[in-house]
Amino acid sequence: MQLSNQSILPIEKLTSALNEFDTIIDVRSPAEFALDHIPGAINYPVLSNEERIEIGTLYSQVSPFAAKKLGAAFVSKNIARHLEDSLIEFPREWRPLIYCWRGGERSGAFTHVLNRIGWKALQLEGGYQGFRRTVIDGLVQAATLFSFQVICGMTGSGKTRILQELSLLGAQVLDLEALAIHRGSVLGNEPRIDQPSQKGFETNLWHALNSMDSSRIVFVESESKKVGGVHIPDALMEKIRMGQCVELRSSTHTRVSWLLREYQHFVADAASFKQKLSLLTSRYGKEQIELWNQAIDAGHFDALVEELLVKHYDPAYQSSIERNFPHYRADHFVLLEDDSDLAFAQAAKTILAKQGV
Repeated sequence: MQLSNQSILPIEKLTSALNEFDTIIDVRSPAEFALDHIPGAINYPVLSNEERIEIGTLYSQVSPFAAKKLGAAFVSKNIARHLEDSLIEFPREWRPLIYCWRGGERSGAFTHVLNRIGWKALQLEGGYQGFRRTVIDGLVQAATLFSFQVICGMTGSGKTRILQELSLLGAQVLDLEALAIHRGSVLGNEPRIDQPSQKGFETNLWHALNSMDSSRIVFVESESKKVGGVHIPDALMEKIRMGQCVELRSSTHTRVSWLLREYQHFVADAASFKQKLSLLTSRYGKEQIELWNQAIDAGHFDALVEELLVKHYDPAYQSSIERNFPHYRADHFVLLEDDSDLAFAQAAKTILAKQGV
């Protein structure tokens, strides 16, 4: 199905035009949408997961013509259902952007129907594949344009909380752990929330950086290349590691207190806590893991967390920070007095003052 040029949005105009549409509609299957999609898009699939598989099988095993006939029936049925269930009340002025995998027949059919009704719908040239190229190119460009101020600190020092305080003070913040939905350690998964796919994480990164001013410093937490199951793109990771560093320091007592507040889900779920610690068996042996499990059963969480910090996290941090962040200086730090709201707010102000912001 061919649309007029007036019905197509060139892919190079996508970034600047995203906010001009009332709705961004992704007509791919729910499985495709779940892996990644344009930020803010709504999924109105014209083929279900099962229908897409059926059409693909028919295409390869019977003929393209047979697949197109059945596909047209599925697409027509699903467009009609979306019109009746979701779009029927939209006014004439409603302006949607439609895309599918590569800007072909699925989005073309949906855009054609909406335009015939009287809405001014546009089809995205290149579809999701074009958007994906935009994300990849944008992240490479971001690595050249942005400068980063790295917040370093041992596990439990409250780096993520400091980023939140810096944001409240008007600083630009890139919260990698929030975008990855993971706290960046063996215990870092968020309960009952899955991480995004690698493509989804990169889209989150692109979207966050796209909203920032590249002429201003961006504050970011020191991270390893992987945050849970996703990795930070190499060019961006290298640029972050070349950033100036300031370390957030606090006492072991403060860090234990903060971690017990932040990881209450492990305190409340002993089985989950033990399962995560079992991942360290190859490093510390079964005997040590059993001792930690006994501490969980006895409710000795303060002592357990302190031992995990001193034995596991702190040595790993010191080795990694000196190896991966060449501008790290042990004498460039801000002290967090305790884990109170006031202490975090004051530490954030001190960090900004040190940077002349």
